[in-house]
Amino acid sequence: MAHELRHMLRDDDVNHEEQKQILKLAEKFRLNRFYARPFEGPQAVAVLFDKPSTRTRSSFSIGVAELGGYPLVIDKSSSQLGRGEPVADTARVLTRMAYGIVWRTFGQDRVEEMAKYATCPVVNALTDQFHPCQVLADLQTIAMHRGGVDALAGQTIAYVGDAANNMANSYLLGGATAGMNVRVSGPQGYLPDPQIVADATRIAEANGGSVLVTTDPKEAVADADCVFTDTWVSMGEEAEYAIRSKPFWNYQVNDELMSYAKPDALFQHCLPAYRGKEVTSSVIDGPQSVVWDEAENRLHAQKALLTWLIAWQREDPSLLGELA
Repeated sequence: MAHELRHMLRDDDVNHEEQKQILKLAEKFRLNRFYARPFEGPQAVAVLFDKPSTRTRSSFSIGVAELGGYPLVIDKSSSQLGRGEPVADTARVLTRMAYGIVWRTFGQDRVEEMAKYATCPVVNALTDQFHPCQVLADLQTIAMHRGGVDALAGQTIAYVGDAANNMANSYLLGGATAGMNVRVSGPQGYLPDPQIVADATRIAEANGGSVLVTTDPKEAVADADCVFTDTWVSMGEEAEYAIRSKPFWNYQVNDELMSYAKPDALFQHCLPAYRGKEVTSSVIDGPQSVVWDEAENRLHAQKALLTWLIAWQREDPSLLGELA
């Protein structure tokens, strides 16, 4: 392990083997929540929020504490970032005090600028373009139900709905990194950025997987091992729900659509969910749904990610334990 400052800004910031390490470490944390304590001291991790949050705030705050650290949680309204201080200046200050920076913000350029000026690991806790922490938790959830991390490669996952959002982007890159067959489906006008599709295709081919982008939700879901969806309306767009949701009704995950997947296919949703809209109650509350495992695994996957990043920075592989 070479000395290197690593960040997690988008899902392909780690390669296939590194992703497997993180996911295996996440499983160690699921079985023993105090498996490693790299921030013992306690050492502070700055956790910044420009957007409202339930799962991200809870999982990172509790996770940093369980890693032996102090979660310094800062909301936009109570920080100078919210008053227009340059990201670079905030990075220069926090990096002299904190041992890691976690940021839930808007533009991807913001978290990338934070990383540019930081001398500690920076983690993207959600931007408008990517949500890598969620996808790590989602992959861990599949591994739980499908025989472990080594069984992920070759699995087929299908995401349906707004395929131009951050979750679709992260499923493409994260699933491709895992060597999965990734299918993404949405209506015309709501499909992924071609550059992200190209990146995912290149990564998938290197890892034995594949990528399919289609406007046909049944084609995406056919014989899938896991089906994903997300809200059709992002934060701040709720007042436009009636108008914005119109293109997506054919992409609702309901019993009929799930019938095209494998009989034992899993269903996941990053939450919050709008029952009766992007997913029916019969699916999200049904026997194929693993959304509560998925939500819990945010805690374990993020603890694993932080531990892995700190192990790189400190040149201390002992923090990872035995991951074989």
